[in-house]
Order: sequence, then structure tokens, then C-alpha cells
Amino acid sequence: MSMDDILQTVRAFDGVLELAPTEGSAFPEIAWGDHFFYFAPDGQVPQREQPYATIVTKDYPGDTASDLDRPDRWRLNIHVGAEAFVELTGEHPRAEVVAPWDHTLRDTVLPHPVYRAQAWVAIVEPGARTRELAVRLLRRAHVDAERRAERRRRDAPPERPASR
Repeated sequence: MSMDDILQTVRAFDGVLELAPTEGSAFPEIAWGDHFFYFAPDGQVPQREQPYATIVTKDYPGDTASDLDRPDRWRLNIHVGAEAFVELTGEHPRAEVVAPWDHTLRDTVLPHPVYRAQAWVAIVEPGARTRELAVRLLRRAHVDAERRAERRRRDAPPERPASR
């Protein structure tokens, strides 16, 4: 499964907003070439919401376990929630004692090397083994983000009319 396959899949979701920083954009250079996905049907980046999935193409400071600085390596990261995290990894995301994981493995669902406590999983270069699962997890993460957005809208205090 190529990065383009993942991008085409996610871009087809209703209400998706993709941030894809490039050289010369307002985003920091470290983010250039990466992709961040939000549920935002209004086209505005949610102010108090993290993306529900990302694609990273390089190591970040403090996030080097996947060895993404090697040529043609990239990693799909997905927020799956605690229940799915346990089903996928056999561990609770906030477990204090965890099994050692080889975060360089390709085509394998792994706890995210930095954001496991927030119930994120990572797949370096999804392939034949993880293709269908990755798409299901992305769809579920999108739907979950949509539900959270709807709940925030429903629970938000009513807007006050502008004073004159």
C-alpha cells in the first residue's frame, strides 16, 4: 500500500481536512512533506482538537524509534482509542510496564513510539498484512472525530448576538 493509496482513501472521507505543509508554507520546516487529517467540514482547522491520523516522512525530535530518516520510509499514525489499542497490541495504552517493541518493523501495527498513552498506533509502510486493517482504522478514527465534533457543537453554549 503506497502513501498515495492512503491519501486517496482519507481524502474521500466526508468532512476531512488535510494539512500537508510544504516548503514556503506557514508551517515549520520539520512538518514539510507530512500530512495531518482532521474532521472539519467547514474547512477550518479545529482549535482544540488534534488530528485523528497523520503520515510522517521523517524522524522528529524525540521520535526516532521508527528510523524514518532512511530513504522512502514513512509511517501512518492513527488515534484508535483505548479499547481498540488493547485489541491491536495486547497492552493498555497507559500500562507502566510494556513489552519491548521494534518500532522499525514494516507493515505491522505497533503502539505509537511517543503517543501510545493517548491510544495511538503506528504502521511503518503499511503493506499486504495491514492494508485492510489500516483502512478500517482510518475510517473508524474519522467517524470518531466526527462524533466528537458533533458532541462539541451540541454542548457548546449558544452564541450571543453581536452588540451594536
